[in-house]
Amino acid sequence: MALFGNEFTLIMMLSGSWVSITKIESMLPSLGVELELMTVMKRTSKHTPQNYLSRLEVCFTGKDQRGTIKRITQFLADRSLDLAAVRSYSEELPDGEQTQNVSLTINIPEKVELEKLEQSIYQLAQDMTLNCIIRRMEGTAILEDRG
Repeated sequence: MALFGNEFTLIMMLSGSWVSITKIESMLPSLGVELELMTVMKRTSKHTPQNYLSRLEVCFTGKDQRGTIKRITQFLADRSLDLAAVRSYSEELPDGEQTQNVSLTINIPEKVELEKLEQSIYQLAQDMTLNCIIRRMEGTAILEDRG
C-alpha cells in the first residue's frame, strides 16, 4: 500500500489454483466499477529465488534536492543491483529547511565486492552532499540439500 499525492494504491500478489485466480480475474473488473476504483491485473511468471551474499541497508539524509532518487536508482541499475525496498520522505526542520531521508535495502549478489560497493555508495553520497550510513545485513542465500 502507498499514497501517491492524493491517491491510495494497493498492490496484491495472489497465488492459488487456476480456478481461483480465474474467478478473481472475472470478478474484479465489475467490483472496481461498482466501487469506483481503477483496477489493473497482470499475470506473472513463477518467481525464481536468487542467492544473495548479503544485503545492505543504506540511509541517505540531507538537504532536500531534486533528482536524488533518480541518481540513486541509476547508480543501482548501472551495477545491476537488486533494490529490495525503498522508503523516501522529506520533512521540514524547525528552522524551515527541507530535509530528505532515503532508506534502501539492496540485495548483493555473490560476484559483487562488498567493500568496493560500499566505497562507491559513500562517494555517491558525497557527490550529492548527503550523509550516508550503511549497515550490513544477513544475506538471502538458498540452502542446498547436498544429501
